[in-house]
Amino acid sequence: MAYVLKTLNSWFWWESLWIPANCTWADLEDHNGIVFPKPYHLYATIPYAFVMLMVRFVIERYIAIPLAKALGIKNVTRVKPQPNAVLENYFRKCTKRPSQSEIQGLAKKCNWTVHLVEKWFRRRRNLELPTMLRKFQEACWRFSFYLASSIAGFIFLYDKPWFYDIWQVWVGYPFQSLLSSQYWYYMAEISFYWSLLFTLGTDTKRKDFMAHVIHHLAAIVLMACSWCGNYVRIGTLVMIVHDTADFWLESAKMFNYAHWEKTCNVLFIIFSVVFFITRIILFPFWILRGTLYLPSYYSSTMVIAYFIFNGPLLILQGLHLYWGYFVLKILNKFLFLKVSYSGFCRKMWETSNTELYLLIE
Repeated sequence: MAYVLKTLNSWFWWESLWIPANCTWADLEDHNGIVFPKPYHLYATIPYAFVMLMVRFVIERYIAIPLAKALGIKNVTRVKPQPNAVLENYFRKCTKRPSQSEIQGLAKKCNWTVHLVEKWFRRRRNLELPTMLRKFQEACWRFSFYLASSIAGFIFLYDKPWFYDIWQVWVGYPFQSLLSSQYWYYMAEISFYWSLLFTLGTDTKRKDFMAHVIHHLAAIVLMACSWCGNYVRIGTLVMIVHDTADFWLESAKMFNYAHWEKTCNVLFIIFSVVFFITRIILFPFWILRGTLYLPSYYSSTMVIAYFIFNGPLLILQGLHLYWGYFVLKILNKFLFLKVSYSGFCRKMWETSNTELYLLIE
């Protein structure tokens, strides 16, 4: 077993997979004050994730709740149904929405009226629904992180030459020293997604639960691999391009929960503009140009990592176009058909449109 693990480890860290020809891992050892990213640095993201959870607790409790009250969101206490083992077992194992014939059968079995059984299931379903306050707290936390991450990312990058000239991403690669700002930017982003994974079981249950799991894992793997291959410069650009749109969407959700329709609509329009600029224009014509086209000028032999990293980035661009279609669909509804964003959200919830659920929920 030890031999198998050793062989797999040697294959995984095969130099031709990660770094250019005529370069070895020994060349990327720290020397003369020059520091390079190391895989073991990523171990720190796990304890940092628990720090994120503590920060989240503080924000949700001491910032989100007072802000929600100021916006008029009340903490509604839902009425619990009367304890009934038969109905509870049926609710958990069979269906949460029994048909009329099933309700009549359960009523006879429990010696209840049909009306009482219907009311029991209605109250039991309501217990599973998150309150507006809970949704607001989660959106407030994500808004806080994405806003802080966007501001920090701009501060870290505004004076860097590769922020303005994408060619600079590959100048001197792979012998590019790791900056402390890059270290903390990566640690914050990866630990944030770890914290989201840790709380998926307790957060608001969503229809796209597995999509969230896959998304968070893919984000962690992609960032971790870019770290190990010292693709840190391009990695930070990818992160800031994505974060700058997300906090606008989370703020729109917050005001949607508070039923501030006009404010919500304005914020969603701003989100849409930023989304199309960053993910439909900048990402393909700036980021992908820098990862697909420019490396050929610095190396005649492409390493395997070139294909490994560009594959997910191209898939990500496909998702951007997919989501962009639905953003346009929402904009069309309330710009030309005079349907507010909040009203559109309610309609999507009623019709269970899972494609738009990620955007509105």
